Amino acid sequence: MQWTPHVTVAAIAQDSSGRFLLVEEEVEGRRCFNQPAGHWEEGETLSEAAVRETLEETGFRFFPQYLVGIYHWKHPMRDLVYLRFAFAGEVDCAGPASGLDAGIIGPVWMDLAEIRSRAKEMRSSMVERCIWDFLQGQHFPLELVRSV
Repeated sequence: MQWTPHVTVAAIAQDSSGRFLLVEEEVEGRRCFNQPAGHWEEGETLSEAAVRETLEETGFRFFPQYLVGIYHWKHPMRDLVYLRFAFAGEVDCAGPASGLDAGIIGPVWMDLAEIRSRAKEMRSSMVERCIWDFLQGQHFPLELVRSV
């Protein structure tokens, strides 16, 4: 049996009022919230994947500025392991477009208090952890992740 972790990316964007861009989605029949996030695809850099996923899930263009962290998470109910690269940056204010990815209900902005009060509705514990690390000032240059 070959062990294959799922490599994913996530985008962390905060607006001027302190709210974070999240995505409301339906996963396995459950409505939940996540950062704009998804799988890394062949032929793109990790930061390019974050830009693509944000556009596909929210309609906003994401401009990565730094890496917040790299997160290892084992799904508690399934034999799945994720390795998430979380990037922080800005989004444009063009707003959501039609034709979002399947399963996506739409973009939502929440402040930290809302996120914490709705913790059970988050897709995983990585959502709050990535935001917490962002708020603690954890950031690394984009050049930390290199394509060679």
